[in-house]
Amino acid sequence: MRRTGSHRTTFPTPTGATSGSPLNRRSRYARWGAITASAALLATGALAAPAAASSSPAANAPDSGKSAVATAPASVTETQDPERLQEFWTAERMRDATPLEQLAPEAVTKLGQQPRKSVASGAERTVEGVTPAAPERGVGPADFPQAGGEWTGGGDVVTTSGRVFFTYDGRQASCSGNAVTSENSSTVMTAGHCVKMDGNWHTDWVFVPGYDNGEAPHGKWTASETLTTPQWEASEDINYDVGAAVVGELDGKKLTDVVGGQGLAFNGEHNQDMYAFGFPAADPYDGERLIYCSGTTFKDPLLSNDHGMDCDMTGGSSGGPWFTDFDESTGQGLQSSVNSFGYVFLPNTMFGPHFGADAETLYQTAQSS
Repeated sequence: MRRTGSHRTTFPTPTGATSGSPLNRRSRYARWGAITASAALLATGALAAPAAASSSPAANAPDSGKSAVATAPASVTETQDPERLQEFWTAERMRDATPLEQLAPEAVTKLGQQPRKSVASGAERTVEGVTPAAPERGVGPADFPQAGGEWTGGGDVVTTSGRVFFTYDGRQASCSGNAVTSENSSTVMTAGHCVKMDGNWHTDWVFVPGYDNGEAPHGKWTASETLTTPQWEASEDINYDVGAAVVGELDGKKLTDVVGGQGLAFNGEHNQDMYAFGFPAADPYDGERLIYCSGTTFKDPLLSNDHGMDCDMTGGSSGGPWFTDFDESTGQGLQSSVNSFGYVFLPNTMFGPHFGADAETLYQTAQSS
């Protein structure tokens, strides 16, 4: 089932492939990442939204933030030694890694009352995907809509998607991620809180595509650089909860030459048919299976500009890809968002940021690194 949009500019496939008053006590609670069974946030804590905001026109104008992409400092990247991390991330450590939100309950804060922000957008653009040398064969069709079930359809998504492992505050944590087509053949997209949270960049960061019960069938790929949007860097603005990583070569090969890379879409519309994937690791899931949700999305009616979907994925799925134009027979689509957060009062519903101009800039910066 592949649904295509209109009025798109297609890029060629790259070669090699707050201020204000204290928080109102009546404010809503939310948490990052994939929604937990009790409808908590997916990743590790709630957004630190402004406590109060002006109702002036400027407050409602598109917020494109700074032009520069935020990158992890040398003090973090210099510790990313591939040989050490190959040994560090044993099967036991990967199985025992905790979903980020469970490691940081203190990060869950109240969302302040604030006007909805527009996410800067431009012309709709797409980037074509690349197929791995030995592609997985899809078997589709899958259930549509699906509010949470194991993906058994095969296809490229089985190899491009994977688990992300890192150290947060001295403890081993997990998220999800996805390999995308890129000029450097080495780019992974994930959530912003899966690379940086509570003011600190995560360390010991690796991507394990095709993760399978403690096994890394396609290797453990060490990040040489992690990046996020300037808005997430500055204030952890949930509208811009997007991250990326550039991984080094493994055994002389580049990531997407081994596992393939999904295409991407930027500045698209809301209310589209989409598929979301991830490795939820909080009850009732255990992080050992690739889970998916699918359905017609809607625009968050509350505090963000995000896409919303009926989905019961839990913590650990944060950073997993959302696709438009997803073809069940091939497991290929256009990544248009990531698993980001859910409201505690709205169970079994997932939200993902709109890939606008800043997400595109983040991708362009990562792929050219």
